[in-house]
Amino acid sequence: MNEVWLTQEAYDRLKAELEHRSGEFREEIKARITAAREEGDLKENGGYHAAREEQGKNEGRVRQLTKMLEAAQIGTPDIQEGIVSQGMVVTVNFPDLDDTETFLLGSREEAAHTSIDVYSPTSPMGAAVLNQEVGAEISYETPSGKTLRIVIVAAELYVP
Repeated sequence: MNEVWLTQEAYDRLKAELEHRSGEFREEIKARITAAREEGDLKENGGYHAAREEQGKNEGRVRQLTKMLEAAQIGTPDIQEGIVSQGMVVTVNFPDLDDTETFLLGSREEAAHTSIDVYSPTSPMGAAVLNQEVGAEISYETPSGKTLRIVIVAAELYVP
């Protein structure tokens, strides 16, 4: 997994979620599976199948959180004035569309606790602006295959 920059608040929140999912919540799901198993025929037991599905989703999230927290860098990356990097609020202009957008370049895990849109540095627009200078004009390809032209208007450190 790539390096992930998280604020201390986001790291603490995700660590608490991991502890809950790998402890108390995991045990609750096991208890529901056991109770449903005691009801008999598992082929037509909706409660059993729902609990097993929930168990699978929970275990997937536990693995995801574990990997993310192992790779996490807490705080903000080294930032050079005027250069777009993770942990910055970036404003871009779409000259062909006469539109402007402002977003946080960071982990999607930050999105739950901010009112600003969050773009991953690996997203098409995030990758296009990463390490670029304010004022740069860049073209990038959207997932639908359309090429968009943007101008980086501003890049400032994100303060939660």
